[in-house]
Amino acid sequence: DTLILACIHVVVMLWSMAGVAFAGENDYDHTSRFNYLKYFADMLVMCALLAIAFGIFSGITIGLFEVIGVKIEVFYFKYVVIYALAGAPLISSHLVRSNPQMVNKVSPVIARVFTPVLLVTLIIYLIAWAGSGKDPYNDREFLFVFNMLLLGVLAIVFFSVIEMTATQGSRYTLVLLLALTVVTIIVNSVAFSAIVFRIAGMGITPNRAAVAGSNVLILSGMVALAYRLYLSLKNGTPAYDASRGITQFLPWYGIWAAVVVFLFPLLFGFR
Repeated sequence: DTLILACIHVVVMLWSMAGVAFAGENDYDHTSRFNYLKYFADMLVMCALLAIAFGIFSGITIGLFEVIGVKIEVFYFKYVVIYALAGAPLISSHLVRSNPQMVNKVSPVIARVFTPVLLVTLIIYLIAWAGSGKDPYNDREFLFVFNMLLLGVLAIVFFSVIEMTATQGSRYTLVLLLALTVVTIIVNSVAFSAIVFRIAGMGITPNRAAVAGSNVLILSGMVALAYRLYLSLKNGTPAYDASRGITQFLPWYGIWAAVVVFLFPLLFGFR
């Protein structure tokens, strides 16, 4: 368990270290942290666009060879797809840094479309869950899925806040983001209470400790973000100020990931 947790969290730790390198001497500056998140979000969008284009190209290529009776699937995936996957982040990073205008028009549109859709979907899901009889307190598999849902929602919330604050979203946008953040806090609270219930009833394990720590960080960040969004709505301050609710917690994600990577194996006897 500690090895698997370390392999998962080392990605977060390296992502945090990349943010420190990106910010340089201005690591403690809110603007530098925000620019890193903006760059990372744009890079993910570019990666997705490249993946779609490469998928279409791969389908056409394999189809053309099949027409003439040549099977290239094994060779293609072994010597082309693997290297394309490894190179996609590097190519995307170069395109974002050298041609920022390529993504600047796409990311805000994605954020505007998916924020209300995600909010409605999440509300419907919570209502359906309440009537389904599923119990995250005693159903381990459902709790795992619930936490995966939380991470996915968190990623989209971060993306929406970054893109919409970068373009100085309207009051309607801020209301949507605040509503989505509040719903995310509800989901997080349920997940956190469920993991605490399992720790109290069945003892602490590496997985439960890692999930509990992550939930505390996420919940704290979401509460801070909701508070700043509320202040932006109440006082009419720029939406950009609300993003401080995200950037101020960035170092703690990296620190917690490092704890899981380096200390958990020792604390739990490498089990």
